[in-house]
Amino acid sequence: MATETVSARPSGGWISALNTRHHRTALNLYMLIVLGHWAEHIAQAIQIYVLGWPLSEARGVLGLPFPWLVTSEWMHYGYALLMLIGLVLLRHGFTGRSRTWWNISLGIQVWHHFEHLLLLSQAISGYHLLGRPTVTSIIQLLVPRVELHLFYNTLVFIPMVVAMVLHRRPRASERSLMRCTCAVAHQW
Repeated sequence: MATETVSARPSGGWISALNTRHHRTALNLYMLIVLGHWAEHIAQAIQIYVLGWPLSEARGVLGLPFPWLVTSEWMHYGYALLMLIGLVLLRHGFTGRSRTWWNISLGIQVWHHFEHLLLLSQAISGYHLLGRPTVTSIIQLLVPRVELHLFYNTLVFIPMVVAMVLHRRPRASERSLMRCTCAVAHQW
């Protein structure tokens, strides 16, 4: 009786294509979205801490012409969900060390997503955590929201970048398991 090897890779369809022939393109698009969001948080922090704007006026770049973007819990939750989905869908293309770092980013994003789900549920229900006057996440009980979201995005972003660097420059054993074309050619 022949022994079958079970693979953690997707077997077919669009998820397989996303993690094989379209992996590099998908990662680049995903990173563009992540960097755009990251830039919004940095712009908001600059508006508050460098320019001295009041919190109500510091809305990032897109929030200036579209203030509802900053105040919409649906928009924030949607982005957290998009991040989570991207981390899950693109995970299958990673191997070895890069998979480990991608999984760390995914784990942190699971918590970040939970916090946004908590905020959204408070916004919908009108019942705020511990009777607070506004929607509040668990860690927000200790850290103000602007700083907290900058911190969360940093915690998710750093292992994601490490994963992508390791993915582009895999060890020979990791390269042999890759099904995408993300790895750069050997330079030596």
